[in-house]
Amino acid sequence: MAFLDTSYTTALHAPRGLLLKLIKTILDALVGWNNTRITRNILSQLSARELNDIGLAPGDIERISHH
Repeated sequence: MAFLDTSYTTALHAPRGLLLKLIKTILDALVGWNNTRITRNILSQLSARELNDIGLAPGDIERISHH
């Protein structure tokens, strides 16, 4: 009778969680960067009067886009 032992652990099991966490961290950073880019672009298209209407000044755009 042949016996095949299939109860083994892989070396990738523990680091898999770390790899997924790294990928999630990278994706979160990319999403944050893109949101900042979009916010900056939209606010930059507004005139000083339009910015004033929403309580901002042109110099506030860079500060706000980094929060």
